[in-house]
Amino acid sequence: MVVQLNHAIAVIGGGFYGCSVAEYLARQGAEVILFEQASDLMTRASYNNQARLHNGYHYPRSFSTAYRSRLNFSRFLHDYRPAIATNFVKLYAIARLSSKVSSRQFEYFCQNIEAPFTPARTSFADLFSPRLISAVYETQEYAFDAAVLRRLLTERLAAAGVKIRLDTQIEQIISSASPAPLHIIDRRGNSTPADYVFNCTYSGLNRIAGITPTQLKLKHEITELSLIQLPPELENIAVTVMDGPFFSFMPFPDRGLSTFTHVRYTPHAAWVEAANDGLKPYEMLENCDRATNFGFMIRDAQRYIPRLETATYQDSLFEVKTVLVRNEGDDGRPILFEVDVNEPRIVSMLGSKIDNIYDAFTAIDNYLMFEVEGSK
Repeated sequence: MVVQLNHAIAVIGGGFYGCSVAEYLARQGAEVILFEQASDLMTRASYNNQARLHNGYHYPRSFSTAYRSRLNFSRFLHDYRPAIATNFVKLYAIARLSSKVSSRQFEYFCQNIEAPFTPARTSFADLFSPRLISAVYETQEYAFDAAVLRRLLTERLAAAGVKIRLDTQIEQIISSASPAPLHIIDRRGNSTPADYVFNCTYSGLNRIAGITPTQLKLKHEITELSLIQLPPELENIAVTVMDGPFFSFMPFPDRGLSTFTHVRYTPHAAWVEAANDGLKPYEMLENCDRATNFGFMIRDAQRYIPRLETATYQDSLFEVKTVLVRNEGDDGRPILFEVDVNEPRIVSMLGSKIDNIYDAFTAIDNYLMFEVEGSK
């Protein structure tokens, strides 16, 4: 149920989540202003990621995450079709050793969430080492073009009447008496009044004064996504080896290349955020050593797919990845939606997967139904 709004709402963070939340609120009648510290929208984690539109396969140890991906997959495909690349075959392979899921378990899991899969055709199965891989499946999973997605969202924000302030870093939120209970203070000292604030700053979620740190602990990683040119035998193919310390490669449509990641070597550093630890994720990223781990990644991966030996390294994208500590064990990726314990008109949101945005909309509706309707 959608709540009709006549409030001034500030959204902080111009990634995919911030842009989507701003548009969603504006289309319900709110006067929305979107703040982004960079010079353009969707330049950080929304761009520097594996560009995978999940369909559930990746989460056999978290049924709720997998099931939500399945439910959201078709809707996202419909809503953002111009940004979705479908011209490749997505293969999931099950490792014989060190996998947390067997081929039989993977098949049962796919059947439970009603995710389509078939045993891979011989031409695809033969790409893998039978000594290390027990089964290969063809699945239905796509990639998104982050640059096209940015264009679509920019157009939709304009059509919805959202005001956008780029190059604007927010330093503090000050609570005051009505009619403007909140004041958003940027680095230049400018103050913007608002009735509600949605904090969608991802890795910077707990770095704005006046916003209470999240009750759920966050883990940050400095990650490397290698960009590679696949050999001709692997063109138009994407692969994920399940489920453990393995690798994955997916199309990266904006660059005409493929991302290459490895569970063991993609993270360059990791830490659990603690109060007053002084560690600012984006400063950590700027100061990190950007020597590539691609050599380690590809040497391990070519044991499973020998033809990867001729893949050529092109570049690396480094970014901060932030997840909830409580889901480290099951690999689940729920959204974080926390109402500030000291100021109920401030909400902090963290989305770990792009298709989770629809769950975020539901959470927003429930919050506004209680908060806005209850205040009448």
